[in-house]
Amino acid sequence: MRSQERLAAVIAALIVMLIATAPAGSQTVTVDPAVARAIEDLVVANHILADQGVFDAYGHVSMRDPGNPNRYLMSRPLAPSQVTAADIMEFDLNSNPIDQRGRDLLVERFLHGAIYKARPDVHAVVHSHSPAVIPFGVTSVPLRPVLHTASFLWPGVPVWDIRDTVPVSDLLVRNDVLGKALATALGDKPVMLMRGHGDVVVGRTVQNAVVRAIYTEVNARVLSAALGLGGSINYISAEEGAQRDRQPGDEMRAWNLWKDRATTK
Repeated sequence: MRSQERLAAVIAALIVMLIATAPAGSQTVTVDPAVARAIEDLVVANHILADQGVFDAYGHVSMRDPGNPNRYLMSRPLAPSQVTAADIMEFDLNSNPIDQRGRDLLVERFLHGAIYKARPDVHAVVHSHSPAVIPFGVTSVPLRPVLHTASFLWPGVPVWDIRDTVPVSDLLVRNDVLGKALATALGDKPVMLMRGHGDVVVGRTVQNAVVRAIYTEVNARVLSAALGLGGSINYISAEEGAQRDRQPGDEMRAWNLWKDRATTK
């Protein structure tokens, strides 16, 4: 679907949502172009992360509402490659739905709300079961950057173990208590591993978060290969990582490439 067609679909879905929630007797429906664009980007983010092998059937990505920083947007529970504009829902930062309309709610939505509450700088959150990162969350080997495109990992990648909060669970972040514990463990870092589960990646934009999530997976694969060769590893230094962190905006080249691949099939 071409960009104009996707945006038209988003606007149509928004109009349906606004009509459903408008006060009785209201005749005017106004579509915020920024929100329409945000929903389009969020749908594309789901498709990119699925196409790039970061998302399985259960990954999820959210973004802060551009019109209201105390709310966020995220899909109902659905395989990411199947997400459309009509599936996007709005939540407050306690992860309560604004307009549920009988739709199922994502169980792990609490991690998104908790991160947005704790991190005003974060405008997008990705949670995936990114396969190559799993070994670094269940061993003592730290995930460190070896690729310049993964230099954002330079501050360190903490590992959160849900057992530090609840001794026995199904490893899912099912409530606000677990969400707050996860957000606390993430701290000010861009990426955190979840023991036996996957990772959480945050960004200043949804494009930034998606690029970080993909290159976290790529870096984990390359680092595993380097570790398998034996010998010492020459990691990206903190100074090099910090230098690249001061150059935002590079992600749009990758985003546009992956968007074309994910939306023209």
